[in-house]
Amino acid sequence: MSMQSFTDRVLKHAEHVKNVGAHCTTEETTKQALILPLLDSLGFSPFDPTRVKAEYGADFPGAKASERVDYALFCHGVPVMFIEAKAHGEKLTNHCPQLSRYFNATPEVTIAAITNGREWRFFTDLNNKNMMDSEPFLVVDFEQLEVALISRLYRFRHDEFQPDALRTLAEETVYLNAFTQVISQSLREPDADFVRYVAGRAGIQRQFNARFLESIAPIVKLAVERSVSDMVVSGLSAKPIAAEPRATLPEESSMAAPAADPTADVIDPANPRIVTTYAERRLFEVVRDILGDEVELAPKDTESYFSVLYQNKVNRWLIRYQADKRHPAIAICVPMTDERRREVARAGLQIGAADTILLSQPDHLARIPGIVFDALEYCRDDANFKRGQA
Repeated sequence: MSMQSFTDRVLKHAEHVKNVGAHCTTEETTKQALILPLLDSLGFSPFDPTRVKAEYGADFPGAKASERVDYALFCHGVPVMFIEAKAHGEKLTNHCPQLSRYFNATPEVTIAAITNGREWRFFTDLNNKNMMDSEPFLVVDFEQLEVALISRLYRFRHDEFQPDALRTLAEETVYLNAFTQVISQSLREPDADFVRYVAGRAGIQRQFNARFLESIAPIVKLAVERSVSDMVVSGLSAKPIAAEPRATLPEESSMAAPAADPTADVIDPANPRIVTTYAERRLFEVVRDILGDEVELAPKDTESYFSVLYQNKVNRWLIRYQADKRHPAIAICVPMTDERRREVARAGLQIGAADTILLSQPDHLARIPGIVFDALEYCRDDANFKRGQA
């Protein structure tokens, strides 16, 4: 049976469970109407006693004469799966001593299942060989069927039933469920460890103390939301576009950090009082990331402040940055209008003296891209730099 045919059949069975499940008030009705049809879809025909044996009783030490498993599924004359059936309206629990005893005493059996026809819980022996696990590795609810699970059910078909492969499937499913839970929780509410990991991988040059991690947690959460949104649009298989090597501008050569330590200060050989810090270099990178490489920008450091210039013209500065103060801040070449104040407030930043914007770290500039673009447009307009206007 092809995967498509199997999928169609399972989806049809799911509709059947929704339609008639409420009428299965006894265990026997549940077996006939809900359980056996699924076994038939898996190639275990209930009319073939070499594949399906009802009320199966095994002869092993400790087995009681009255104890029987509802169904034993066989492949090539060997039992491979035990099933315990419950009525449709009965709630399932993972604890089933009788099923466990039969599973534990039958090494050939790799899978056990408990079902009420609507929900199926599949178990194996991942924790201890030949000892049924207390928790299922796979749960399938046919009234709320996840289509992604159909491909896993496809592995249970009689003609393809491979114990080792199913045990591997069980192990992969357990890992997948555990990893998914951890990742989902981390993405929804990033904890300190997750924030520290992201900041470390991003190369943030700061001491990762509790206060700093708490301050950047909202930014990490925003980055997660943006990344997930991008992946939804472009697809998980899309590879991130690697940044192309960019030629160093002559104006930047004097501010390049030593290869041994990219965070080290760079001292101007012509004036040792001009020291370009890593924060200043990072600020220039953030501005360039916002505006794009096609915009002609140049860094300019002085004894008093660090500037980002348009077309390397000293009078056409977009931003001036002063990082040697107790509260680092930037000045913008455009007036701080009410609209721009609102953008600063939405970004979680504060206005300082003389309408500067307090910037505890250069990366926070990325929160106010609108103001940066406004500064660029101001510098591009020659009318703003006519005699008497500059």
